[in-house]
Amino acid sequence: MIATSADDFASGIRRLSITSRIFASWKLALLFFVTDRGKSIVLIGFMGVGKSSIGCCLAERTGLPRFDTDEMIAKDFGMPIAGIFAKHGEGAFRDAETEALRSLRRKSKSVVVTGGGIVLRPENIELLKELGLIVHLDADEETVFRRLMRKRTRPLIQTANPRLTVKRLLAERAALYHAAADMAVFTSDLSEQEVATKILQKMEVWRR
Repeated sequence: MIATSADDFASGIRRLSITSRIFASWKLALLFFVTDRGKSIVLIGFMGVGKSSIGCCLAERTGLPRFDTDEMIAKDFGMPIAGIFAKHGEGAFRDAETEALRSLRRKSKSVVVTGGGIVLRPENIELLKELGLIVHLDADEETVFRRLMRKRTRPLIQTANPRLTVKRLLAERAALYHAAADMAVFTSDLSEQEVATKILQKMEVWRR
């Protein structure tokens, strides 16, 4: 249609903009509301990006129950994650992660917080997709390292050079997080509440 006036032209541009937003959001809307995928909010990302605290914010603001796979595993073993790594090894912990995800398939819609290495197994990624919308929480290396150094309890950074370890692990996992996620939010310069708001706003846009 040829615009007959400036008003008609502006109206046409607005319609095109609305149509573009609809087409941009159709994939995520289909994943989250039409298919047999679950409707939980699933948080993935490297250690130190804020998954646990942001998960608490989301649970509080949505009224959904929160499940943290690290907390579930620690409860099952009766010891903290560092103790599991020390006594049983990383392999046993990774096995327990997969079992935790399997058990969550029987839960209702919720906020699911995962450990940083959850994406290392392809089976886990498929289980995450079954649970719901996967949100990748990301942060720059400097921010991650600074946060991790506040409490040096993470077993994977108990090395001679923690900074180098963080750099290497981030590089190894970045593509895995990106491939698994339906959406991403950068957390470096935001508070937990601001990140939660961004996630909910993006979800609201995609619902329309």
